[in-house]
Amino acid sequence: MAHPTQLGFQDAASPVMEELLHFHDHALMIVFLISALVLYIIIAMVSTKLTNKFILDSQEIEIVWTILPAVILVLIALPSLRILYLMDEINDPHLTIKAMGHQWYWSYEYTDYENLNFDAYMVPTQDLTPGQFRLLETDHRMVIPVESPIRILVSAEDVLHSWAVPSMGVKMDAVPGRLNQTALLASRPGVYYGQCSEICGANHSFMPIVIETVPLPYFETWSAHQLDFA
Repeated sequence: MAHPTQLGFQDAASPVMEELLHFHDHALMIVFLISALVLYIIIAMVSTKLTNKFILDSQEIEIVWTILPAVILVLIALPSLRILYLMDEINDPHLTIKAMGHQWYWSYEYTDYENLNFDAYMVPTQDLTPGQFRLLETDHRMVIPVESPIRILVSAEDVLHSWAVPSMGVKMDAVPGRLNQTALLASRPGVYYGQCSEICGANHSFMPIVIETVPLPYFETWSAHQLDFA
């Protein structure tokens, strides 16, 4: 999760987020190069009193500053499109979970099981135990197996919400009457935090998302335990 004074992204916990981080660095380097070039040209024009008559009317320069931006846009667009298609790709998911947004909590339903569903409310500040995070901890975590493709179906019961977990590279709008889907694959075990990312009313800030990724044997034990108490 994010820490105080952090300027960059959270550490990637899924292949998609790793691709997004690489694309961010790629695009940022292009922006730095363009900014440096423009800054150099501005300083050169302001500081020198000389005028080059070949720059005032040059067909070659006009060709270059027309083609070069087009090439730069292609270098940005192609990796971007690749990641967009990767994010939409859902191949043979091992598990399907429906996340339903409410005012102001999330409910989860493991659709591959007959009766495995629960609501996830934020833990009040006065009930937090040592090591838990204020405004981010829930009374029930969404538990998923690590290194398994998971399909997430996202919808809402009342108003617009958005199911977002930054370290997983996942953000999907929850729209009443509409079922959106996204996919995630956790690279390693851990606990990952997110929040509703669509202003949904007075308690919008108080409906966090907690994903706990565990090895498959532990997930099977957890699901069997949940079904015993259902």
